[in-house]
Amino acid sequence: MEREYMDYDVVIVGAGPAGLSAAIRLRQLAQEQDREITVCVVEKGSEVGAHILSGAVLEPRALDELIPDWKDKGAPLDTPVGSERFLLLTEKGSTEVPLWLLPPQTHNQGNYIVSLGNVCRWLAEQAEALGAEIYPGFAAAEVLYDESGAVAGVATGDLGVARDGTHKAAYAPGMELRAKYTFFAEGCRGSLTKGLERKFDLREGADPQTYGLGIKELWELDPAQHREGLVLHTAGWPMDDRTWGGSFVYHLAGNLAYVGYVVGLDYANPHLSPFEEFQRFKQHPAIRPMLEGGKRVSYGARALNEGGWQSVPKLAFPGGCLIGCSAGFLNVPKIKGSHTAMKTGMLAAEAAFAALAGGDAGHGTLAAYPEAYEKSWVHEELHRARNLRPAAARFGMRLGMAIGGFDLKLLGGKAPWTFRHRHGDHETLKPADKMPRIDYPKPDGVVSFDKLSSVFLSNTNHEEDQPVHLRLEDPSIPIEYNLPTYDEPAQRYCPAGVYEVLRDEAGGNPRFQINAQNCVHCKTCDIKDPRQNINWTVPEGGGGPNYPNM
Repeated sequence: MEREYMDYDVVIVGAGPAGLSAAIRLRQLAQEQDREITVCVVEKGSEVGAHILSGAVLEPRALDELIPDWKDKGAPLDTPVGSERFLLLTEKGSTEVPLWLLPPQTHNQGNYIVSLGNVCRWLAEQAEALGAEIYPGFAAAEVLYDESGAVAGVATGDLGVARDGTHKAAYAPGMELRAKYTFFAEGCRGSLTKGLERKFDLREGADPQTYGLGIKELWELDPAQHREGLVLHTAGWPMDDRTWGGSFVYHLAGNLAYVGYVVGLDYANPHLSPFEEFQRFKQHPAIRPMLEGGKRVSYGARALNEGGWQSVPKLAFPGGCLIGCSAGFLNVPKIKGSHTAMKTGMLAAEAAFAALAGGDAGHGTLAAYPEAYEKSWVHEELHRARNLRPAAARFGMRLGMAIGGFDLKLLGGKAPWTFRHRHGDHETLKPADKMPRIDYPKPDGVVSFDKLSSVFLSNTNHEEDQPVHLRLEDPSIPIEYNLPTYDEPAQRYCPAGVYEVLRDEAGGNPRFQINAQNCVHCKTCDIKDPRQNINWTVPEGGGGPNYPNM
């Protein structure tokens, strides 16, 4: 069946902070200058916000620029940060670090504890009120190119395809969304962005991207343990000094708290399980009493870019550009990327509008966007923050954070040196027989839990009779290479129980099983597999987690 198509000036892939900010800015400019600019946003989640997962403490700088009267318009920024704590954990104890010792960039005065999913739902309302079209439940599965090789839009995935590739009764081909310019705002490790980086050599001159896996739960706490507006971070245990990691605990209104843990995906020990490390963290004497008597409400996981300034790729290419976490603008010391994502979406929107308003026929390279980025506060902020993460990778957590903190606090991020990211996260694992095994305690069902009960709380759902969206380049590698070399680490790095090694009753004949219906779209497998054998692709639109207040 021939695909139908629709034409737009700008198509935006992804209804996250970057994509929605770009849509809003485009339509604002169109109204201000009385020009018609058609804007379409496609979102693979079942609704806007369904796949949004973040801490989140929001710095409102970009929002102040985009919608200055956001308070009057009811933006869901309801919990201002009231107090902050930072703890260094040992296995049995903790030391509180005075806030005055920390770099000023890490302080949260003036910020808000938010559900980023709800912020995106609100941003979508603002975009639609300005005339942007937003289509949730449609996954962009293919990049369209014109005869010159420039990006010409995207096509959504086919619906109603059975697992064996045949068409079911409800089959409907995807739709082509053709555009003069296409913005890719897929978030961290976007599936289309990977192909664009290869086609246009966007990573030339940039350091390898490095990532963290963030695992998060929403808790309803005992009121006696709740401190509305509290922002708590920890470092140290359960990570060793060579493994990047730390926690966040953010107290919202209504006795709710976000409890989460981030593990750097450049870890070396294949026996490590980020999910189990998070469960261990919650058992710490400084954390467990806060959770006892409470109830876990929701669960989710998502990879995040941690490469920062050194790892930002080329941003513009013929017919399109990368915005937000598709490019990687997270400020690691701040543990924040939403404000920078929003600003880059706005910068790209301004560049595209200027080109189109000037009579541009489209499909060119928006050179004004990367030029604006390099002159923006986003670039300045990331440049100042550039040394902390690679210093920790090079020197270990304690010394690296001291060196990076020295640069941030005493030199203002203006050190005459820049530490580089030297390898991809898939290159860092050491053979299983060379690394210590980790004895993780069984979940107690009170503050620690298993993967499957956690995935249940993510409201994850995929149509079972559809092609598996987690594809192996070589099906033999998991058993023939990963298992003997690394004890197949996919069993542990996946926070959703997607990957298993099954054996017969005698314990032999191992086989690799993919439980794709469990996938929470975190992208960790796509990042960490040591042979880069797993390719994460979009499932049928609307599939995946459905986060209500995350």
